[in-house]
Amino acid sequence: MTSEIIRTEHVVKTFTVDKKAHSVLKDVNLSIETGEIFGIIGYSGAGKSTLVRCFNGIEKANEGSIFFEGQNIVGLKSRELRAIRRKIGMIFQQFNLMPSRTVFGNIALPLKHSGLSKQQINKRITELLELVDLPDKRDAYPSQLSGGQKQRVAIARALVNHPKILLCDEATSALDPKTTKSILYLLKKLNKELGLTIVVITHEMSVVKEICQKVSVLDKGKIIEHGDVYSVFSNPQQELTRSFIETTSALGSVKALIETQSPVVQLQPGQLLLKISYTTSSVSEPLISYISRTFHVDANIVFGDIQILSGNPLGGLIVILSGQKSAIDRALEYVKQRHVAVEVLNHG
Repeated sequence: MTSEIIRTEHVVKTFTVDKKAHSVLKDVNLSIETGEIFGIIGYSGAGKSTLVRCFNGIEKANEGSIFFEGQNIVGLKSRELRAIRRKIGMIFQQFNLMPSRTVFGNIALPLKHSGLSKQQINKRITELLELVDLPDKRDAYPSQLSGGQKQRVAIARALVNHPKILLCDEATSALDPKTTKSILYLLKKLNKELGLTIVVITHEMSVVKEICQKVSVLDKGKIIEHGDVYSVFSNPQQELTRSFIETTSALGSVKALIETQSPVVQLQPGQLLLKISYTTSSVSEPLISYISRTFHVDANIVFGDIQILSGNPLGGLIVILSGQKSAIDRALEYVKQRHVAVEVLNHG
């Protein structure tokens, strides 16, 4: 059974610039369960990094409460806050490694005043190097590592004190796609094997789709949408969320094709350009062939994109439908009855 590890209640954060107060977080309420991978997505300036820094007290909320394992950290004294922070690991986009220290030295840094013996420290770091697949990089320096290897060192350092939660602030933004996948795979492995709660701060919806179980969409300091990842992807309620989702699917490119009047989507009189969106079991039905045979319409599939998300199919097709208007209307009505979303993108 899961339990709540972080909860925010009516969190407000303002910064004063040139004697003017600027609200960065506005009445933020969310709950993160122990053991889940939770995504917080938004464009630059949305307040994502400020929010995650409030989780460990690096930034102090001006209003509201932030609970870590049931304890409100807002207003804690420095000593009490340091004890909380030892339970919270954090990694960043730029790795923040010390160039003059070896991999071993960078990972060992948080243990400087831990009271552990050299043998205990050596044992812990050896374990972590195995965990992040860098057993042979113990004596290497950051300048000798690739970006992905640097991030693995940063992850090992963040885990050295056995944290309950790992905060990832744009941790893959500086990495190429292949390396990003390997780091996300590692994070999923840590979540599964260690039971580690992971919070992913990102502006990339593809990262959310790949790794997260729940997601909150942040815009101008406010959470505008929240839910499990499949529900948000299959039925986004906000335009901003839809624009994020379009970046992860080939279906989003159809708007550009229409705007540039691409011959791929040019229509003859009476034709309709449709976006058919599938969810759950509807993807397994022979829908296109059925409506073509039954209603005597021609269906030209321009392109499609079906993916598996959280174990369920999600995606759709871009289709040009031709035929008599009454037949097309009946075909569209049938499709809608099958709980398949249909959007008319253009008509001839």
